[in-house]
Amino acid sequence: MAIHDWPLAERPREKLLTQGAQTLSNAELLAVMFGTGSRGGSAVDVARGLLQEFGSLRELLSANPEQALTGHGLGPARYCLLQAALELSRRHYRETLSIGPALSSPETARGFLLAQLRDRPYEVFCCLHLDARHRLIAFEELFRGTIDGATVHPREVVRQSLTRNSAAVIFAHNHPSGVAEPSQADELITRRLREALNLIDVRVLDHLIVGEDRCMSFAERGLL
Repeated sequence: MAIHDWPLAERPREKLLTQGAQTLSNAELLAVMFGTGSRGGSAVDVARGLLQEFGSLRELLSANPEQALTGHGLGPARYCLLQAALELSRRHYRETLSIGPALSSPETARGFLLAQLRDRPYEVFCCLHLDARHRLIAFEELFRGTIDGATVHPREVVRQSLTRNSAAVIFAHNHPSGVAEPSQADELITRRLREALNLIDVRVLDHLIVGEDRCMSFAERGLL
């Protein structure tokens, strides 16, 4: 049965307008974005099928194009729509941090960094540039690597910190393996970056490693 034949109170768009987006299921939210279904099924049916096929909403949204486009009912247009919505949510989170609370504690940055980096299939080294009150100036992806590492250049980090007029920074990178534990190389580059930035009076507040479902803080471990 097509959605327009459903009772008004059960239609995803009408539910969203009258009850709020938070009341919709994952399948209903996807259906609102898809707009239409496919032959023999409504948009909700297509969404439910995709969630079952990929196993979860997270797996669906983090699938690369080759994986995603094998899904039944998910063509290039719908894949682009999902990725655009995901990126908008990340940017919204980023804007909120720029005018929100100071990033002086690891806990404040954890949710943001998990949303930004957790599902990347390759390692990314990032820098959160902060002002004198530890509010976010910019979030920058400085280096991108392979599945097991990214090469970090202290000179480039110093240059970007001067360009941004940063008073302090927080470093972050993900481990695609999902294990949020520092390697010897992680500890070494953190020391080198702190020493380089000390020369221009920029404080390194923390270095966070993003794993499967948590962030490890160098500051909390006493590694800074």
